[in-house]
Amino acid sequence: MGILTELQAGMAELSTPMRVYVAAGRFTEPDPDLPELAAQVRALLAVVAVDEAWRRFLQGYVPPSVPEICAALEPVETHGAAAFLAWVAAVDLVWPSHRHLPVETAERAAERVVSLLGPEASWWTNHDAGCGAVNGLTSLFDSLLAGTDGEHFALALQIADD
Repeated sequence: MGILTELQAGMAELSTPMRVYVAAGRFTEPDPDLPELAAQVRALLAVVAVDEAWRRFLQGYVPPSVPEICAALEPVETHGAAAFLAWVAAVDLVWPSHRHLPVETAERAAERVVSLLGPEASWWTNHDAGCGAVNGLTSLFDSLLAGTDGEHFALALQIADD
């Protein structure tokens, strides 16, 4: 199995219908960087916006532009990426005692995804780790973790309402 297939399978394990949206793929642009990763985030936000579960909450919503997404992202240290990815997939943003996935399942899949992208991967989130604030990408509660090894990408986005 190639890295792309394994990456897609690992991310699929982390998805939850109507809550945790994922994407994984290979960039088509030469030398992709943060703007290309942000474009993939924007594409995932567009998927959420047309999902029947969220359409009524996001009427008139247009995903932020690539520069706006870039500005909303904060780097995440690679050593913390697997734990953060497992948290985005498993723990409900609004009701932290509720689990979307068993923690062990999320941790195993997240560790595999981070391992596939490797130790040199860059990881980004819309959370400001210093103060705990979230730079929301939607008008709802959302939490994003995006990673890339410069060739492949992996995205996990949890959406919640109050």
